[in-house]
Amino acid sequence: MSRKQFNLTRSSLLTFIKELDEDTLDIQSNYFNNTIRWHIGHVLATNEKFLFMKSTNIPAEYVELFASGTKPADWTTEAPKLDVLFQQLEEQQNRINEFSDLFWKSNVKFKVPFGSIETHRDLLIMLSYHEAEHLGKIKAMYQVVKSK
Repeated sequence: MSRKQFNLTRSSLLTFIKELDEDTLDIQSNYFNNTIRWHIGHVLATNEKFLFMKSTNIPAEYVELFASGTKPADWTTEAPKLDVLFQQLEEQQNRINEFSDLFWKSNVKFKVPFGSIETHRDLLIMLSYHEAEHLGKIKAMYQVVKSK
């Protein structure tokens, strides 16, 4: 169930962002404290952090760019292009789907800051919810940006 939920959410995210253009990604609206590019990168970096721990699958600077509490106004390095983020999200989805059923049943070995997360399956459910929340924000931000 949790992998289905994750794949539904990730596929929805990929379908939506595939139609975006680079110019739209970095418009900072007065109504939001981040940009669409930040939300896309945040989803990628958060899933990588919690599911792959000390991963080398994405650049280390993504933590500085996309961690909670960061914002594009503070960036000192250039953020990745949309096509790069899109490809990394697809690759991450494939890597997540390669985990075994045993992995999903196994206990998480760290404290998750929200919810009662015990197994990796619980973690994936939480991460899918988190990703869906950010997809909703991305869609709202896109409407605001396009209305101007």
